Amino acid sequence: MSIVRPTPEQLKELASSLHIQLTTEQASQYLDLMQASFDAYDVIDGLPDEIPAVKYPRSAAARPAAKDNPLNAWACKSTVKGAAEGKLAGRTVVLKDNVALAGVPMMNGSSTLEGFVPSYDATIVTRLLDAGATILGKATCEHFCLSGGSHTSDPAPVHNPRRHGYGSGGSSSGSAALVAAGEADMAIGGDQGGSIRIPSAFCGTYGMKATHGLVPYTGVMPIEATVDHVGPITANVRDNALMLEVIAGADGLDPRQYAPEVQPYTAALDRGVRGLKIGILTEGFALGNMDKRVADKVQEAIAQLEKLGASVATVSVEEHALAGALWQPIGCEGLTMQMMHGNGMGFNWKGLYDLGLLQHHAHWREHADDLSATLKLCMFVGQYGLTRYQGRFYAKAQNIARRARAGYDKALADFDLLVMPTVPIIAQPLPAAGCPLAEYVARAFEMIGNTAPLDITGHPAMSIPCGTVDGLPVGLMLVGKHYAEATLYQAAAAFEASMDWQQH
Repeated sequence: MSIVRPTPEQLKELASSLHIQLTTEQASQYLDLMQASFDAYDVIDGLPDEIPAVKYPRSAAARPAAKDNPLNAWACKSTVKGAAEGKLAGRTVVLKDNVALAGVPMMNGSSTLEGFVPSYDATIVTRLLDAGATILGKATCEHFCLSGGSHTSDPAPVHNPRRHGYGSGGSSSGSAALVAAGEADMAIGGDQGGSIRIPSAFCGTYGMKATHGLVPYTGVMPIEATVDHVGPITANVRDNALMLEVIAGADGLDPRQYAPEVQPYTAALDRGVRGLKIGILTEGFALGNMDKRVADKVQEAIAQLEKLGASVATVSVEEHALAGALWQPIGCEGLTMQMMHGNGMGFNWKGLYDLGLLQHHAHWREHADDLSATLKLCMFVGQYGLTRYQGRFYAKAQNIARRARAGYDKALADFDLLVMPTVPIIAQPLPAAGCPLAEYVARAFEMIGNTAPLDITGHPAMSIPCGTVDGLPVGLMLVGKHYAEATLYQAAAAFEASMDWQQH
């Protein structure tokens, strides 16, 4: 096969886009010199791609009828039965719809990606199936995952299973909703600003954003590699720890992974909290939109941990707000470059690239007006930073992120865990169709004040349900040292065993 060679006029236009001016004669001369490079492109074009083999058969995929999808939480159903034996034998799993499942459509919440079908399974999918899980299909997620609400997904908003007409949280909206509704035992979610923990808090599930890089992101559509996380959402602590045991660890393909330290997480579940030092993060209760009822419920949960034998004291991490501010240039400029200009893949990293996703997602430019308001907002901020300041603030924010991480590390040198509300509010009513832009955006980002900072610093953070306010779940967030997920599970299991959060 041969790639298409440019004409002299096309090369002149290309050069102009690079701020270089060529005469027609110069363009012809350069074209002659470019032929050897293009010959190499021809060789590559003629070779098969290097992608993993698909190990397990799957049924045809289809979106359930409306009557069978009252929460709008299913993107599509397709059954994939894993190995006959394993840690997850007999367990059912649903995948966030930004996770590659070969032969099953993937929209990532956006109509602009409709029609894309992955050709291979994500690493975590293969690990789940090898461990005996049965995958039931894909869960709806928010538009390219750019929302903490559940009203920004195509084709329809996701409802909270505990109160219809209310948000389930995002961006892993369908994942948490289906687990909370009992339609799946476990789910995979993704987290760049809180997208595992926010829906877990709103729906009353257990959501773990593990240390950055602990779980391989290979085969999951990226937003920004330095904040990309993927992990488990479950109905109980044991399932969460078990699922993390299965999916954690290096795969040799994900550049986010730096020799991740894996532990037998389920071994920590019966240790109790006696002797654990827990720091109540002052800044975590100081958000401007903190609902006092939520704060009080979390304080009651902390008192319960103290009653169980933990040592509890307040602690301040001044960098908490700083880490939240750092998310803006890192998240907005990073996603604009990697997810949008880089067609979902970006450049300058070794690993497994999804050519089909890259090619399909590249067509967003032809349908840019159809992108969600939340994504457009982040793109406008990101592109302005890239164009006006040449990416200076992205670079500086990445440098300062080390300072933010050090602030948490300093507190965690004195405490085993930090605790705070996962989100400052309970689930809110879904905005009406056609609501003002300001309301649409506010409902998408009003809850990320405590969650986004931990995506910047990479610390493990887990949301556990700790009670209710007005009949809706409240989430308590546990934060630990890098690769100390076992300590989070230790505390979460002790709290879970001590009380029924739904009666509290």
